[in-house]
Amino acid sequence: MLRGLLANLPKPAPNADLLVGNDTGDDAAVYRIDESRAMVATTDFFMPVVDDPYDFGRISATNALSDVYAVGGRPVLALAIVGMPVDKVSTETIGQVLAGGAAVCKDAGVPIAGGHSIDTLEPIYGLAVIGMVDIANIKRNIGARPGDALILGKGIGTGFLASAMKKGTLSDAGYKEMIDCTTRLNDIGAELGERADVHAVTDITGFGLLGHLSEVCQGSGVAAAIELDAVPMLTAGRELAEAGVNTGAAGRNREAFANGVVLPDGLPGWRDNLLYDPQTAGPLLVAVDPSGADELLALFHARGYDAAAIIGHCGAGEPVITVS
Repeated sequence: MLRGLLANLPKPAPNADLLVGNDTGDDAAVYRIDESRAMVATTDFFMPVVDDPYDFGRISATNALSDVYAVGGRPVLALAIVGMPVDKVSTETIGQVLAGGAAVCKDAGVPIAGGHSIDTLEPIYGLAVIGMVDIANIKRNIGARPGDALILGKGIGTGFLASAMKKGTLSDAGYKEMIDCTTRLNDIGAELGERADVHAVTDITGFGLLGHLSEVCQGSGVAAAIELDAVPMLTAGRELAEAGVNTGAAGRNREAFANGVVLPDGLPGWRDNLLYDPQTAGPLLVAVDPSGADELLALFHARGYDAAAIIGHCGAGEPVITVS
């Protein structure tokens, strides 16, 4: 929705120092500050996806920082964005939200240097994040090439876990799996920026795997083939999907992107739903030269992304995703 609204605004004057803007739906803006370095800027916030305030803060901060990592940068500074119904939420609870976000930022080496708070109808928390990146290391969601391998850094399925939690049907094991995934920083992104064989990077969030991969294909002018059995899925997320749990956002993603996706005949609906499932603090999706794919996958595993997997490849042709 925001992209459509921005497209209708008056066009700003061309600025040669704005290296990444909103034209391709990249994860963050990038602005040149000198001949070799650029500033990365992004913001992200949302309403609670879990009941525990400390975990809510951790998830929100992880999600916001991910946008800087997705363009190959390193976050250096954050500002808190806080909206709380002060007549309904205690100061202790608000403090727990802030403490969760601060804990993640501390792990990332990022100071929360300030922020802004307002009285709102529903709780909101997130961050505005500033990062730095060498201009030569900027990664975008365009630039994928035919033949590139596609690596997914974490499992998908968090949308279904969050839906089950709201309905009171999520198991303790499922909750732990969700928190472990959604608070795992995508800080490997800074290392991806240093690799010339990495041609495109994005993080999988609201549009789901197929939606964000569609953006990569459209922006890069490539096709993609996905091996369904290779896509890592959270255990509890898969179980819930098989049991019929779904989200409205998955359906909206399908409506938006299905014209560019070819699914195999007889695909169970739950598997289709998982591919469109919106993710919170989701995985990085990386298009890498096939000669470096195995080495890069080993790097993911060495950095603790145990579920990372090669899920397919890019090809020549129309920007269509074929799932097999």
